[in-house]
Amino acid sequence: MLPATPAPVNLLGLDAQGLAALCADWGEKPFRARQLMRWVHQRGVADFAEMTDLAKAFRARLAERATVRAPAVLADHVSADGTRKWLLDVGQGNAVESVFIPEANRGTLCISTQAGCAVNCLFCSTGKQGFSRNLDAAEIVAQLWWANRALGASPDGERIIGNVVFMGMGEPLQNYSATLTALRILLDDDAYGLSRRRVTVSTSGVVPMIDRLRNDCPVALAVSLHAPDDALRNELVPLNRKYPLAELMAACRGYLERAPRDFITFEYVMLDGVNDTDAHARALLALVDDLPCKFNLIPFNPFPGSGLRRSPGDRIRRFAQILIDAGIVTTIRRTRGDDIDAACGQLAGEVQDRTRLKERSRRVVPLMEVRG
Repeated sequence: MLPATPAPVNLLGLDAQGLAALCADWGEKPFRARQLMRWVHQRGVADFAEMTDLAKAFRARLAERATVRAPAVLADHVSADGTRKWLLDVGQGNAVESVFIPEANRGTLCISTQAGCAVNCLFCSTGKQGFSRNLDAAEIVAQLWWANRALGASPDGERIIGNVVFMGMGEPLQNYSATLTALRILLDDDAYGLSRRRVTVSTSGVVPMIDRLRNDCPVALAVSLHAPDDALRNELVPLNRKYPLAELMAACRGYLERAPRDFITFEYVMLDGVNDTDAHARALLALVDDLPCKFNLIPFNPFPGSGLRRSPGDRIRRFAQILIDAGIVTTIRRTRGDDIDAACGQLAGEVQDRTRLKERSRRVVPLMEVRG
């Protein structure tokens, strides 16, 4: 029996070191890797025949042994406010979502790292879908590669996507290896050339991986906090039972030693009657007393079966003012794309749930009822 032909390698998932190793294995000089990086990422070219400054023999080998392949687009929705959401097929019945948020100058792309999510935060639609698998580096980077093509970006024109946030489906630091490779590609000057300050990884608090990211590839860090004490955070963010707040705050302080920004961003979803009182705000001040930070207050975006409500606008503003009066930079996130379920916490995609979460879940009892 003849040996099986190896599957073509997807160049979208190879960072500079990976491309250099590939070229070396094929007897090509190191500069070929940089050429490939520019063709694939800066110019968005998938057809090796169009890579005209590569030798014909090299292009022929690439056509035989490599590919530039992004997940197929199953749906493309545009919100009334210009927010755009793509549903991408990642195989085996799974699909993930990416969201482009246009701004006055450059827009922000929110990308996914997992099909589903195993963290299961109470207020997040993605977590209620269960978890199927990690995305590989090519599937993560392909979201930016595809968005640039769909939005009409060109290597000679003004950059359309100026910020990338790992805030889509999944917990990036529970898919560390692929996330790290993707980050290196996004930051590479021969690829997308994004600033470390313009790339943000959002985590629910995977403490050991925060420490590793600090050493391997420090970018802007956002932490999904959502509660000022362990008792409440255990209910809202179950991962807190493994990595409680004292450990998380220590990891944040350590991260700042090498972070490209001199503060940590804390994300805090505003839930009516759950975590939005003056007492909660004052407890937050005590929690972050010696930690340079910024708070991003997120009005809760409802989804079916959540059992939760968005805090009223005046309550959110009062909460923000307490933090601001204490000298903490605080913003209230403007809800974008909620008419196409593209707002924060609404990304659901389509997931073949290996965790059987939906089968095992009992009815969620709203916290405002529990706390009565």
